[in-house]
Amino acid sequence: MSTTIVTPGLRLGKTSDLQAGPGTYIRDGFIYASTLGTLKQFATPAAAAAEDETDPDPRPTLFVAPRKELSSVPQVGSTVIGKVLRINTRFASVAIMMVDSRPCKEDYLGVIRIQDVRATEKDNVQIYKSFRPGDIVRAQVISLGDARSYYLSTAQNELGVILAQSLAGETLVPVSWETMQCPKTHAIEYRKCAKPY
Repeated sequence: MSTTIVTPGLRLGKTSDLQAGPGTYIRDGFIYASTLGTLKQFATPAAAAAEDETDPDPRPTLFVAPRKELSSVPQVGSTVIGKVLRINTRFASVAIMMVDSRPCKEDYLGVIRIQDVRATEKDNVQIYKSFRPGDIVRAQVISLGDARSYYLSTAQNELGVILAQSLAGETLVPVSWETMQCPKTHAIEYRKCAKPY
């Protein structure tokens, strides 16, 4: 049995010598990998006794076992991108979708508390003027939090809302660090905007 890592489109062998199994395809008499994974080759029981007529095909079978991608897990200091699920007067709940530019395979929840929204004038922060449900935010993990959620912060300039929709359904355009404007109605909406890179 071999355990070579293969990529899609890699030629694995001839159909005259091998059988194609899961994760492979045949083209012009050759077997190719159709997915990223580990190449596995199994000899059929009849390969040892090729004269045995009970098994019509004594060729070994090739298949590619899909490689499991490592899931991204938030750590303290990680930059995450998430969607605001709900808000109240004390915090915004966020569904974390990406960790350090890698998509999450599991569901992680984060909380942006009122004291972690911005670095200055913390006493004047109002959650409903910083985030709305449906906003996409960039934040940093500041603590592993409790069993239910990670604690997130948007207190740096490059952190905050990166994508939001207006009440008219248009994508809002940031006009300052705390306001965005609807290009259709020109209405101003409050958000804690992330400074573009």
